[in-house]
Amino acid sequence: MKITLAPMSGVTDLPFRRLIRELSCGCAPLFVSEFLSTGSSVFLTPLNLRAARFDREEEPFCMQLFGHNAERLAGAALQAQELGAAFVELNAGCPAPKVANKGSGAGLLRDLPNLIKILRTMKAGIKVPLFLKCRLGWDENSICINEVLEIAEGEGVEQLTVHGRTKTQGYTGFANWNLIGEIAARAKIPVVGNGDINSMEKALNSIKNYGVKGISIGRAVLRNPWIFNPSAKTNARSAVLRYNDLMMQDGFRPMQALGRLKQLCARLCLGMPDFRLKILRCQNHDEFLDNWANLSESAFSLPYSVGS
Repeated sequence: MKITLAPMSGVTDLPFRRLIRELSCGCAPLFVSEFLSTGSSVFLTPLNLRAARFDREEEPFCMQLFGHNAERLAGAALQAQELGAAFVELNAGCPAPKVANKGSGAGLLRDLPNLIKILRTMKAGIKVPLFLKCRLGWDENSICINEVLEIAEGEGVEQLTVHGRTKTQGYTGFANWNLIGEIAARAKIPVVGNGDINSMEKALNSIKNYGVKGISIGRAVLRNPWIFNPSAKTNARSAVLRYNDLMMQDGFRPMQALGRLKQLCARLCLGMPDFRLKILRCQNHDEFLDNWANLSESAFSLPYSVGS
C-alpha cells in the first residue's frame, strides 16, 4: 500500500513535512514537493529551488512540476533529478485559474496533444520514473480521463494519480470514486486515488473497494495532522508550537510564519468558533503564540476522523 501526502501550494513545504513526519511516528507517507513552476525559465527559479529542498529522511522524494512548455518542463525535470528526486511528477490537475487558464495544471486536459508532447519530452530527458497527476477532465461535458490514461501508458508514465473531480468542480461536491475505480481496473500502470480521503480507515477501504494501488491525501491533513498514524496522536497545542519552531529554524519571518499557523489552526479549531475567530484576528506573531499557548488542551473537540 502506498500513501502519499499530496502536494499543496503554500502548505507542504519543508517545515510542514517535518512536522507531519514527526507526528506520524514511523508511519510517514511518500512526500511530494510543493508545485514547482517552470513558467519563465527552463530551470527552476531560486524560490522553487528553496521549495525543492528535502530531508534525507524523506527519501524517496518526489518533485512535482507544472507548466505548459515541454522544453522548460524537460529542463526542470532534469534539474529535479540532479537535485536528488527519486520521482518527477507532472501536475495536470491544479484547478487554480491563474494556473489552469494559462494552459498549465488542469489546463493541459484541454490540450491533450501538448500533454503528449510534454510527457514525451520529459521522459526522454530523465532516468528516474515519471509520474502524472490529473483530474477527470475540464468539466462534466469533457471527461477525458480514459484518454489521459492511454496517453500516460503510451508515453512511459509509471504512475497515474487521479483526483476524482473536474477542474470546474474545484474542491466542491464529492470525488467520483466509481470512475477512479474504473480507471484503476483498466490501467496497466499503478493508479493512485485522490479526493475526500479524511482517515486511514477510509484510505484502506478505498484501496479495497476501488482497486487503486495507493491513496493521496491532501487537505484533510490540515484538519488532522496525525492522519497517517492516528494511534500516535499527541497534544494539539504542542504540535502547533512545534510547527512554529520548525518554521523559525528554517528561516521564516514572523509574519510569514503567522500566515501558515493561522492556516493550520483555522482547521484544527473548526469546533471552537469563538477561539478560531480570535486567533484569525491576531495581528502579529507574538499575539498568536500568547493566545495559543494559553489554550487548554481540553478545549479541543476530537473529530479527527472528520476532515475535508
